[in-house]
Amino acid sequence: METNEKLGAFILEAVAEDLKSGRFKYVRTRLPPEPNGYLHIGHCKAFLIDYYTAREFGGELYLRFDDTNPAKEETEYVEAIEEDARWLGIQWAKVTFASDYFDRLYEWAIRLVEMGLAYVDDQSPEEVSNTRGTLTEPGKESPWRNRSVEENLDLLERMKKGEFPEGSRTLRAKIDMTDPNIVMRDPVMYRIMRTPHHRTGDKWCIYPMYDWSHGQNDSMEGITHSLCSQEYIIHRPLYEWFLQKLGEFPSRQIEFSRLNLTYAMMSKRKVRKLVETGVVRGWDDPRLTTLRGLRRRGVPPEAIITFVSQTGETKNDSWVEMGQLEACIRDELNKRSLRRMAVLRPLKLVIDNYPEDQVEEMNAVNNPEDESAGTRKVPFSKVLYIEQDDFRETPPPKYHRLYPGNEVRLRYAYLVKCTGVVHDPATGAVTEVHCTYDPATRGGDTPDGRKVKSTIHWVSAQHAATVEVRLYDQLFTVEQPDVGEDIDSIINPKSLEILTGCSVEPSLAEAQPGDKFQFERNGYFCVDLDSVLGKPIFNRTVTLKDTWAKIEKSNKPD
Repeated sequence: METNEKLGAFILEAVAEDLKSGRFKYVRTRLPPEPNGYLHIGHCKAFLIDYYTAREFGGELYLRFDDTNPAKEETEYVEAIEEDARWLGIQWAKVTFASDYFDRLYEWAIRLVEMGLAYVDDQSPEEVSNTRGTLTEPGKESPWRNRSVEENLDLLERMKKGEFPEGSRTLRAKIDMTDPNIVMRDPVMYRIMRTPHHRTGDKWCIYPMYDWSHGQNDSMEGITHSLCSQEYIIHRPLYEWFLQKLGEFPSRQIEFSRLNLTYAMMSKRKVRKLVETGVVRGWDDPRLTTLRGLRRRGVPPEAIITFVSQTGETKNDSWVEMGQLEACIRDELNKRSLRRMAVLRPLKLVIDNYPEDQVEEMNAVNNPEDESAGTRKVPFSKVLYIEQDDFRETPPPKYHRLYPGNEVRLRYAYLVKCTGVVHDPATGAVTEVHCTYDPATRGGDTPDGRKVKSTIHWVSAQHAATVEVRLYDQLFTVEQPDVGEDIDSIINPKSLEILTGCSVEPSLAEAQPGDKFQFERNGYFCVDLDSVLGKPIFNRTVTLKDTWAKIEKSNKPD
């Protein structure tokens, strides 16, 4: 896949122009994830843009963890982000941390104080927020804004030594409280936090704000292009202001549109709530669009890369339909997945005229998209299982599958005609379907040229393995679940259905976690991590295109 197709022209053109003009002599980008949760699909776009931009120009990529908020960050998340990024195929030249630069960053803060461009503020966080102003009203200057350089240096050092209570003082840049851009109204650079850091321990009790740390870290590392999503465009003037005043390496920030996916929750805070309250089983729940969840569900990384590429690149945010991601997943799995027959809701099918003790081996294709995948042998016998949905005692209009008097083709096997049914005496439900087969139609051939309109799959009851199958659907009932705080009311109660009595080809009993298959006529499935040897559990990755579901729905009364 060509990089230009992934990124859109304007980013590459900007980088190429910077090299041509001599603004930069090389290209170095960086990924700056905060280790306070797991990566989700929204991160993929930023990660891939940074990676492919560097690769396009023979540059390098740094993976730098923005670990400036110890209250939410853990080593667990650092390791998970690295693992997920590698799974996505991203390679980096160096792993760094914002905390690597805490000492140097503090020295740079002292320089701004000495230049009269930063001051210690005694206002509480609430007071700072209340005096910042609005889009239509200017902010109010702090009563401590004009402290002397000497007093500010003394107070900053005492903040660093831990002499003041948490939240009692901050270090702020002195810019302009009337600036139309609220971000530029004396932004906070340091706050007091008495929280141990996952890497530096108790060394620090003041921690830098993101706007202060990330731009200076870019400069310290010689990052040429800081590529970030569109919401950071209002932060760019501050990014540039710090670097200009300090006279350091002038990294350049370029924004791109954010990836917004329908029915996907991107807020780490809200996903954490879902995990902590037990709505989902963990950060790797297959109903989530975390990379861990997508991987456990069976989504291949190539499908995600294709999806990001197809969304294109613009400067304006837009929404992408979940169906587009699912289409990419289907296309990728269609090329690589071995085909198997699996009956998720079994109904017994008895072939009355088939020899009682006879077992045949039918030749089945492993993947029609890949000749090298070859074929397999599937056992066939007198008693089979078929899907309950493949039989109707009273068929609705346009139903061509099995019903009394109708003939269908059994996949890879024979034509059979339904001759009768057996009902449960208590409930009246159909428990067995009886039929006859035509021995001359082995392999689905019809020597006499007669036509049948439907082919259904099956599993030999005598040879079938019984497995658990987990059917996953969208977790949310609304297209934009990040909007609003009432999460409980938008959870889809049918987002997970667990089937415990599914019958599958015998070879599937030995499937290993991560193995991927297409269950013919059902969808794409992978083996879950909960599986044990001989007892696999299958997760549905994505359904097949099902035109009958639409037809059947249209036949139901309103």
